[in-house]
Amino acid sequence: MRLTDLSKGATALVERVEDVHAPDPIAQRLRDLGFVPGEPVRVVARAPWGADPLLVQIGSTRFALRRAEAQRVSVTLAASEESAR
Repeated sequence: MRLTDLSKGATALVERVEDVHAPDPIAQRLRDLGFVPGEPVRVVARAPWGADPLLVQIGSTRFALRRAEAQRVSVTLAASEESAR
């Protein structure tokens, strides 16, 4: 699943950041900011009507990401989120 698919408040673990093309400076910047495999990420807020941006938290830092940027991040639901379903 993609980071853009998470609902507000949901926590997931980063699987990978996918490069759209080589080299992909946006994907590299996301990795540099901490979007690395195994790192917990949470959607804090979304713009109205599914528009840009998404406010996400990774570690203790929050980032506003455009949907196109967040679409590059593959995630899996955290164990506590899966058991709540």
